[in-house]
Amino acid sequence: MVHNTKCDCGHQNYVGTVLCESCGKPLTDDAGSSMPLEMRYDGAARRSQKSNPNWIDRIWNFFSSVKVAIYLILITLILATLGTIYPQENTFVRDADFAAYYKETYGVPGQIYYALGLSRTYESWWFITLLVMIGTSLVVCSLDRVLPLYRALSKQQIRKHLQFIRRQKTVYVAPLEAKPDEWIQSFAHALKRKRYRVHTDGDALLAEKNRFSRWGPYINHIGLILFLLAILARSIPGWQMDSYVTIPDGETVPIEGTKYYVKNEKFTVEYYKDEELPEELKGQVRAKRYETKAVLYECTANCGDPLAEPELKEVERHDITVNSPLRYKGLKLFQYDYDLTPRLQAVSPVVIDKQTGQSYGPFELPMKDAPLEYEVGPYKLTLRANFMEFALNDKGEPTTLGRDPKAPAFVFMVSGPGLAEGGEPYMYFPMEKDKVKFGQDRINGALADKLEIKVEGMENVRFSEASTYLNVRVDRALNYVWVGAIVSMIGLLMGAYWHHRRIWLRIDDGVLSLGAHTNKNWYGLRSEVAAALKRTGITVDPKTLDNGGNKA
Repeated sequence: MVHNTKCDCGHQNYVGTVLCESCGKPLTDDAGSSMPLEMRYDGAARRSQKSNPNWIDRIWNFFSSVKVAIYLILITLILATLGTIYPQENTFVRDADFAAYYKETYGVPGQIYYALGLSRTYESWWFITLLVMIGTSLVVCSLDRVLPLYRALSKQQIRKHLQFIRRQKTVYVAPLEAKPDEWIQSFAHALKRKRYRVHTDGDALLAEKNRFSRWGPYINHIGLILFLLAILARSIPGWQMDSYVTIPDGETVPIEGTKYYVKNEKFTVEYYKDEELPEELKGQVRAKRYETKAVLYECTANCGDPLAEPELKEVERHDITVNSPLRYKGLKLFQYDYDLTPRLQAVSPVVIDKQTGQSYGPFELPMKDAPLEYEVGPYKLTLRANFMEFALNDKGEPTTLGRDPKAPAFVFMVSGPGLAEGGEPYMYFPMEKDKVKFGQDRINGALADKLEIKVEGMENVRFSEASTYLNVRVDRALNYVWVGAIVSMIGLLMGAYWHHRRIWLRIDDGVLSLGAHTNKNWYGLRSEVAAALKRTGITVDPKTLDNGGNKA
């Protein structure tokens, strides 16, 4: 490339420009060649073509490379495909030991899959980094090309240099017998019938149509950038959620990550009658319809405070069935599954003074969100800890294995007559099997000889009849995903169905020189040029217009 970029026409071009932005004269060393010109971006200089780039330019050059963009897309596609081999961790309803699950379910390949982090592919830092790099490449590629192209198209003049015209891919050069002014007007009229916009300057002409199609690829890039930004926005807290909640009948549970609570007022399930089933399914239990009467609450105070009761305001209620979710301000609760296994909900135990045989109570003890203090006769019970699924860890310390009351345990500080000042700790297992399994009396030691907390009769035990599983979804980025997809499709249609066509001509000393260029469908352009020439009395075979053809 030349360094002195001032053209003979007087226009000062940017360093690296191949064709003068004004008259189109070739500025490179092959200016005397007869080969067709390289018309990409109309020969305008791009930043990525700097001969002495600095470190910022090198970064720009890296992201402006189409080859780099293709590699990034291919790597992302391969990794995204690997992420579909086994289920992702966020698709499971309940938390689990994922390392053990993948090993036990899929063997060594599953163990490797988990170790490589592929079970969290779409939320991993490296996958998000690849998306950011693709987005950066789209932005840089677009700016590196669209700005020079816009500059070249906006500065082009009507009278082009003869070398520019005669080195187009579609060319017609021949003596002209008609008067130049009359012939140009006749030719311009023929082009206008083909929806060209025609500009004349004496004995020179520029006709152009469908220039807007040149911006199609860049509008497509804008749509893809919006699409990627929308995908990345899902990592913003509160913008995307796909989780599950389990709600026994009559209970209200918080929706983690939000300020909302949901109550299961009643869950019902209806089954197909035997006569409604096909022959191969008769005798089987098949659910026909299951429904959760749900109430959605918004927490207005004491949200997340374990020592205070949250203040809830009802905002929505809906009978949730399959394909009929509860919707509220972008939050959607879908009916996912159910469990008809009875679940311990609450007990009403009494406190028995073993010295006198006197019992006090009962008092209501719910498995979840139990009150912190109880007054039972002369005794005061202060709840210090509770475990939903009691177990001992490797160090022998108490822990819980889950959130459901499968093996509940409560630790009270009990104060009252015959007890030490400040109270004594007492561990209580509501279920008899757990009391025996973990040795409640042994744990409580001497206190077990003084008093006992127990349930007298099954009428003091309350079970939930069923539990419903709801799928909680929030996707505030989805509308932006659709906007990006629509914008991208508009750009694709612009570039695919319309073609930018230009025709230049000038008449010098009775010789007509005509050149034409398009970014697509050269056969259609040659046919249009031949048809327009025919209307002015010049008959020419479209094939002879290919790069000079017959100029006689």
